[in-house]
Amino acid sequence: METIRSRLKLVKQAEPVRLRRRTSQLYSREDARHLGTGVWRVALCSVAFRLANCFLVQTSFVPDEYWQSLEVAHHMVFKYGHLTWEWKAGIRGFSYPLVFAFMYKILALMNCDSVYLLIWLPRITQALLAAFADVKLFYLVQTLENSHVSKWTFFCQLCSWFTWYCCTRTLTNSMEATLTTLALFYYPLPGSTTHSRALTLMSSTLIDCLFYNKWTLVQFNFLKLNVLHGVADFYGSHPWHWYLTQGFPAVIGPHLPLFLHGCTLASKRYRVLLVAVVWTVLVYSCLPHKEFRFIYPVLPICMLFSGISLAKLKTWRRVAAYGLLGTNLLAALYTGLIHQRGALDVTGRLQMLCDTAIASAAPQPDLLFLMPCHSTPFYSHVHCPIKMRFLECPPDLGDEGYSDEAEQFFAEPLRWLGLSFPSRSSLPTHLVLFDSLEKEISPFLEGNKFVRTATIFHTHFPEGRVGGYILIYERHPETDRTHYSDP
Repeated sequence: METIRSRLKLVKQAEPVRLRRRTSQLYSREDARHLGTGVWRVALCSVAFRLANCFLVQTSFVPDEYWQSLEVAHHMVFKYGHLTWEWKAGIRGFSYPLVFAFMYKILALMNCDSVYLLIWLPRITQALLAAFADVKLFYLVQTLENSHVSKWTFFCQLCSWFTWYCCTRTLTNSMEATLTTLALFYYPLPGSTTHSRALTLMSSTLIDCLFYNKWTLVQFNFLKLNVLHGVADFYGSHPWHWYLTQGFPAVIGPHLPLFLHGCTLASKRYRVLLVAVVWTVLVYSCLPHKEFRFIYPVLPICMLFSGISLAKLKTWRRVAAYGLLGTNLLAALYTGLIHQRGALDVTGRLQMLCDTAIASAAPQPDLLFLMPCHSTPFYSHVHCPIKMRFLECPPDLGDEGYSDEAEQFFAEPLRWLGLSFPSRSSLPTHLVLFDSLEKEISPFLEGNKFVRTATIFHTHFPEGRVGGYILIYERHPETDRTHYSDP
């Protein structure tokens, strides 16, 4: 008995058992250090790639790229420019243009507001934001999956031709895609964290009220005019299946087979992201007016599924990767460097007219754009208070005396020109038009001594009122001879 008691006493006095802490490679300091180094490498690679992306996109896409961002910022800071009907109807928010207005204001205070900086500084900023989103996407997949999947997701993101084409443009859709990628990082998926930002909507509303000088809820006005009143239909309509048969396949491009394959391989926790993609496409399919860029914000989510697919492939991975890179590269370079570049090149020629007039103390040019409305950038890319006019085309908002000037012109060009310029003293000094219109208004050009001074390539695929070349005509009253420059 004493022996038993002594043993029990020894047990009670014994030191508490201490379990040895396991060393896990997943949480080791060395692994964390490698992870940090990898992220920095990805960050530097992404920044370099997106900066190159920025300067290798020298074409135009849609008018909103300039007219709803840079042109508004230019008007805010330099007090001249053009605000489209959307700003008069209160359906556009000032938060996005305000970012560029801030840059313009700093450049103006430093007396560095050259056209080059006004054009490229916003683009560079957009490129850096896109690079930041790329890194966040890589880091998110690294956290949720592993380095293998994150590497292929990052590869898919950089390969995407449509991301290359859009991410550095000053489009609200480009910013939406960037914010969508950042939102994925904070979305409460397993392995990620979440933060509440109701504050963002409040700040945006206050900014809009400040610049509109009245209480304005832009989101409500936008929904009321474009959806409930069908104003968006004025800019064209498409069948309900357009996104399924054309829009989405074009935007995702060669990634489509990988995306579909990745959807079958992804775990159940990613179903909510797949639902978000399907829901977005279906909702936009219900609206008559459709554009490729509207569904661009879901593209980063699609890259996640494409990365999962490439990571799981074994035999065909190398072939798929090279095929993905090659096909996307051709589309990216063609659309970024060639297709629809004339709209930007012509503004450089027009800006030179202003410089020449200032240097020679000659009368300032008077420009008239005889093109579909908003075909080119405006004062934000010329940055000179010369007289410029284009054919306006606001939708019918029930205003008294409504007139679609562009439609009236293209219905009867010569009649419109005759009524608009009854005397030679009222004629503009320069005309800017597509070559598809040249033959139709040639009597007006020849009769008023307009001479073609520039022929600028625009696209290999002219369509309707948009020609393959943009022409600049200058009025020379002193000569009857017509000169044609080489294309």
